[in-house]
Amino acid sequence: MGQLDGKTAIVTGGTSGIGLATAQRFAAEGAHVFITGRRQEALDAAVAQIGPRATGVRGDVSDLADLDRLYATVAEQGRRIDVLFANAGGGTFSTLEQVTEQHFDETFNSNVRGTLFTVQKALPLLNDGASVILTSSTAGTAGAEAFGVYAASKAAIRSFSRTWANELKGRAIRVNAISPGPIETPGIDGLLPDPEQRAQVKGFFASQVALGRMGRPDEVASTALFLASDQSSFITGVELFVDGGLNQI
Repeated sequence: MGQLDGKTAIVTGGTSGIGLATAQRFAAEGAHVFITGRRQEALDAAVAQIGPRATGVRGDVSDLADLDRLYATVAEQGRRIDVLFANAGGGTFSTLEQVTEQHFDETFNSNVRGTLFTVQKALPLLNDGASVILTSSTAGTAGAEAFGVYAASKAAIRSFSRTWANELKGRAIRVNAISPGPIETPGIDGLLPDPEQRAQVKGFFASQVALGRMGRPDEVASTALFLASDQSSFITGVELFVDGGLNQI
């Protein structure tokens, strides 16, 4: 018996990194998982990797029509949602002097607008007692140089988790945020395309973590499973750090 047997889960940004690892874990625990991604090739590869319990729906969470299509697909299959992992998002480095309107809009459209409407548009399909999980970041409570816009967007996600936990308590829907520290994902690699610079930054990240290393996507996936399952039935409104002690010590 899996912890999510017979349940339906949504994982946005489910084609790589934390999203893919979590979708795989949810499926292994018995859930049927709908994943989203912006590139059809990556989406098809992720579905093949997860297996028969996965359905891929191409789309961008900042595009409301794409979100409508995602939830229409869920409804057409006669399903309702037990777990929603609003994970899609990202960011790039930019100091205060360097921030452009495009940089700001792209970051907030993906991370803030996308998360808000991912959850809002899911409400009619969310079962009472469902679990909603948002991806925040340790950056949201730190002051890392050149990461101000990204950090502000992730602080907004943390705020959403508190407010929505309060607003949805009448339906016993739990809303929690996961805040990963530095995790070995393609997103991290994409921040720094130069291999030598990338290795230096990863070494710096690892040196700041109490456990002395970067985290793995499957370690975040285990945390998402905990929040998705009945193991966390009396937990809502929290920010759960998966950071090897980075922001704790």
